[in-house]
Amino acid sequence: ISFFLVFVVMILIHPALSIYFNTLSSTESLTISSNRTLVSPGDVFELGFFRTNSRWYLGMWYKKLSGRTYVWVANRDNPLSSSIGTLKISGNNLVLLGESNISVWSTNLTRGNERSPVVAELLANGNFVIRDSSGFLWESFDYPTDTLLPEMKLGYDLKTGLNRFLVSWRSSDDPSSGDFSYKLDIRRGLPEFYTFQDNTLLHRTGPWNGIRFSGIPEEQQLSYMVYNFIENSEEVAYTFRVTNNSIYSRLTINFSGFFERLTWTPSLVIWNPIWSSPASLQCDPYMICGPGSYCDVNTLPLCNCIQGFKPRNMQEWAMRDHTRGCQRRTRLSCRGDGFTRMKNMKLPETTMAIVNRSIGVKECKKRCLSDCNCTAFANADIRNGGTGCVIWAGEMEDIRNYAVSGQDLYVRLAAADVVEKGIANGKIVSLI
Repeated sequence: ISFFLVFVVMILIHPALSIYFNTLSSTESLTISSNRTLVSPGDVFELGFFRTNSRWYLGMWYKKLSGRTYVWVANRDNPLSSSIGTLKISGNNLVLLGESNISVWSTNLTRGNERSPVVAELLANGNFVIRDSSGFLWESFDYPTDTLLPEMKLGYDLKTGLNRFLVSWRSSDDPSSGDFSYKLDIRRGLPEFYTFQDNTLLHRTGPWNGIRFSGIPEEQQLSYMVYNFIENSEEVAYTFRVTNNSIYSRLTINFSGFFERLTWTPSLVIWNPIWSSPASLQCDPYMICGPGSYCDVNTLPLCNCIQGFKPRNMQEWAMRDHTRGCQRRTRLSCRGDGFTRMKNMKLPETTMAIVNRSIGVKECKKRCLSDCNCTAFANADIRNGGTGCVIWAGEMEDIRNYAVSGQDLYVRLAAADVVEKGIANGKIVSLI
């Protein structure tokens, strides 16, 4: 009994004695045969080997949950074909070895200072890292598979050029890279996330409006969730965190191509889908309606011309072919033009957008009117009554409306097409 008490006291005083459970030193290894795993502080995540379809992978899952929910796979496209596998630190890298000690996966680091000892560690938030005395040398958060965990970042590190994006599993039991990916595009006027099937664009989120992406109105403010979109000279990235430790939440691109938020609460004991994108297979697919038109799930046909616009081809439009969209009834004169206010909208494709975050909606309107190429404008941030200015030139594409959420879009019209309607059905529909 005395020895037991002394041993407990030693662990309490010297936490390093228990560090074995979440770290791997240069003298240790993980092997399939030993069934040893690394467990994060707090016992939330577990890292080790798992098998599916007679192939072995190094991965990470939630330790306490019934049924395996995998959140990261190291060698997803280079599985081990037998039950021989070893993870170890070699030459300041993490290396996964298979039969005949052939490397199937490595962190592939080059490091100048090799005197400082290297340790691999599974952190409490699920980040698997290699570190030395100077800090992190490599981290799994920079190389996600199909899942975004709290505190992970999705997007670009502008200092290193690293782009963190998600790629789906091939199927429910095959973790190899699937057909669908979820990526941030920063080459356009405003950063947006896009869902691709191979190289085909399927869906875009709309730009970040200060609260959520305008094309995912289902992502509501929750008391236990904090969202953040970072855009500065060093990075452009999305991240979130959960303030209640009893709730798990993750974002994932699944093998069917849906990007969704799943949350686990102790009372439900299942993964509860909070929202899925695309939410509507009618209006959410990319460019389901052509330029100058918008999609509305409450109308037949779904595609509608913007006020002051008409179908480009009446015969095609009557046949429910809306791909060519709508064109203006009256050309803009650059003098005396007005605007129609479209409420609860997903903002148009931002390829041709110009952004100024220092001015408000009144100044934004003036700048649009003073630029003969301006076709529409909106606030960049909808918080606190709206701030910032986004101006579109050219055609407006991939627009839809929502029953709630979305944001105001002001489309420029020739004076002849602007009608002072005031308030109709509880909302302002147009203004001079």
